[in-house]
Amino acid sequence: MSQIPADLKYTTSHEWVRREADGSLTIGITDHAQEALGDLVFIELPAVGRALAAGEACTVVESVKAASDVYAPIAGTVTAQNEAVTSTPELVNQNAYDAWLFKLQPADDNAFAALLDAAAYAKEI
Repeated sequence: MSQIPADLKYTTSHEWVRREADGSLTIGITDHAQEALGDLVFIELPAVGRALAAGEACTVVESVKAASDVYAPIAGTVTAQNEAVTSTPELVNQNAYDAWLFKLQPADDNAFAALLDAAAYAKEI
């Protein structure tokens, strides 16, 4: 059974989102997603400064099984990327909720509230 921390928000496309104290959002893929993908071997992150539309494919995660897109959960601008996961993709397999992918400054602060809570995401999977 996949872990689904209650303090995060989720998307139907298996991204997790954490609101930081400064209002920015930290984004990664869920435990369920990394389990389905298998051993990750490559991650391509969006460039810092890139403006993303909600639902836009912005990251590629590749495993020994398949490549998959990661989508922006809401519109905003990329403010940071986790370079540790590009050099060591298996960090996501080890702990999907510690190994974040990128940070986003949201274009609309209210969009975060519309994401799925843990219970709703659990029903999705």
